[in-house]
Amino acid sequence: MGEFDLIARIRARAPTRADVLLGIGDDAALLLPPAGLQLVVAMDTLNAGVHFPPATAPADIGWKALAVNLSDLAAMGAQPAWCTLSLSMPEAQAGFVDGFLDGFLALAAQFDVALVGGDTTRGPLSVCVAVHGLVEPGMALRRDGARAGDEVWVSGSVGDAAAALVQWKEGCKGGQLGCPAEAQPDPLSLALRARLDRPTPRVALGRALRGVASACIDVSDGLLADLGHVCAASGVAATVDVDALPASEALRASFSSEHRRHLQATGGDDYELCFSAAADAHAVVLRAAATAAVAVTRIGRILPGAGVAAHTADTDPWSAPATGWVHFA
Repeated sequence: MGEFDLIARIRARAPTRADVLLGIGDDAALLLPPAGLQLVVAMDTLNAGVHFPPATAPADIGWKALAVNLSDLAAMGAQPAWCTLSLSMPEAQAGFVDGFLDGFLALAAQFDVALVGGDTTRGPLSVCVAVHGLVEPGMALRRDGARAGDEVWVSGSVGDAAAALVQWKEGCKGGQLGCPAEAQPDPLSLALRARLDRPTPRVALGRALRGVASACIDVSDGLLADLGHVCAASGVAATVDVDALPASEALRASFSSEHRRHLQATGGDDYELCFSAAADAHAVVLRAAATAAVAVTRIGRILPGAGVAAHTADTDPWSAPATGWVHFA
């Protein structure tokens, strides 16, 4: 396919709607934001071999490319609205594009996100998505609102995506894509891999936490590292009980307790929400989570000072060689 054939293929599958006055096919999109709402914009890039294993299924790449961006909107308490897509590929293969769109547009439909434009180019496999969301004035969740005395929470469970990467690097236990042919499927490993390939953006929880959470961030580079960003922005410190971090059954069954601590505290790529809230809002947090149908777990406290300290359930200090992923390190 040529470039314009590729664009036409994408445009044919992108639904149209009233708030998109001009979508795919022109130099830029024309959008109609609702009156009285603030625009929230986020953008992430995914590169083969860095953000996903090279043999990942095209549909999973498409899903994840949008999911990680929707997670940023969730961390701001925003309602997703529109997105653009920049897609770089070594070759314009119809099968890859169709598979990619299967995953991308399936998730877009779940969150009522309109694909309104972007770019296609020849090069190494790389995907860049920009998402646009909407939030009520003064209601956006930010990183700079945590205060000493707040409780620290995390949604869902953490560590699964990092565990899947470990398994893939060690020989793709469980018959993952790109594994040796003799490997046999393992339901536990497949469950972990699903969390890596198809994270769930916690949009409903982010919306429910407006006016409840004092600060929020999504867990992309590692829980301790990302919580550290909140502390730096807020001018506070935090302490985390690594044994309180919620773990899936698949993770508990597949890794030792110490290995699991490292995966959960520093692994990243889970795209859960880590947030703080006043201690007297404990019950309100639980009600908000119930409204969003997402489990949340209290994992620590905000303190005066700077930095993030971790300890075990026995209050023994705990540390890791690194708190999370750092690009260019």
